[in-house]
Amino acid sequence: MDDLCHAALRADDRSYFSLLKKEVHTRALAAGFSERRTGEVDIVVAELLSNLAKHADGGQLLVKTIHDGNRPGIELIAVDNGPGMADVGRMMADGMSTKNTLGHGLGSMKRLSDLLQVYSQKDWGTLTLARLFDEKPTTLPAQPVEIRALVLPKPGETECGDGFFCRQDEDFIRLFLGDGLGHGPEAAAAVQAAGAAFLDCASNDPVAIIRHLHTEVRKTRGLVGTAALFDRRKKTWQLCGVGNIATRLLSGGVSKNYMSYNGIIGHNLPRTLNAHAVPGEKGQHLVLCSDGIRSRWDLLRHPTLLRYDGSLLAAALYKDYGRMTDDMSVLCCRLNS
Repeated sequence: MDDLCHAALRADDRSYFSLLKKEVHTRALAAGFSERRTGEVDIVVAELLSNLAKHADGGQLLVKTIHDGNRPGIELIAVDNGPGMADVGRMMADGMSTKNTLGHGLGSMKRLSDLLQVYSQKDWGTLTLARLFDEKPTTLPAQPVEIRALVLPKPGETECGDGFFCRQDEDFIRLFLGDGLGHGPEAAAAVQAAGAAFLDCASNDPVAIIRHLHTEVRKTRGLVGTAALFDRRKKTWQLCGVGNIATRLLSGGVSKNYMSYNGIIGHNLPRTLNAHAVPGEKGQHLVLCSDGIRSRWDLLRHPTLLRYDGSLLAAALYKDYGRMTDDMSVLCCRLNS
């Protein structure tokens, strides 16, 4: 089972590095990684932390346990506000260094990772995504739909009041992003109750799903949330949200927002709820954000970011627009076919 949220580990002081390495090492072993593959995870973490220290005066390391079928995996995202890189491709080559070192960092990470992507801009900083699985496949088949989520608790909290949930079959993709009122344990309890109800709901109508959640979470403090369903056969989206979850579709260079209804799931819903029906198309991105991410975000500074893995898009929104005063979550879904 995947972790419910990412852990945000401070990497702005070298004295923390040994603790960070131990934390990721422990997570890899607990996920079911072999000793050999855990050692390779250790090398990748060491290189990520070394780059943060040498080139950016520190940053954050986001860590999450994931799964691909029966294969356990781990996702690492290094986030920094350093000087950035003008030519990422050149820096990925073995032997390339700007700090009089051997220059093996990014090259070794690329060889050991199932996926390594680096997004960087001068005077903005760098995002490095490394995804490793216990068993390396011979090939990584292209997925018709890519679903990524970045969910982080409010700094200082151990439980997260935001939550992302997904159910898929050959006909539908069903997504839900929820935000329990406030933060901490009671907010986490509300969103997890909603998530359990969502996963148990057989309906393919987002309005019916929202009403089902409303009934099931009445004993909690309540939440806001958006349900999004994609019909694989008809190639259409249906979207319905209650409360301040920002919903945006990016397609062909055009960005369109979809408004949610006022209300609180579990306490008060409007009598009338309707779903937005939107055609889907290849290359389209659906992005949902809780209010821990400032709503007036744009990607004008990052015109090429949509070409990267959705985890980097989510990390860039977190980096630029995260409030740091609440739980934060971003869901990115890209249609690849």
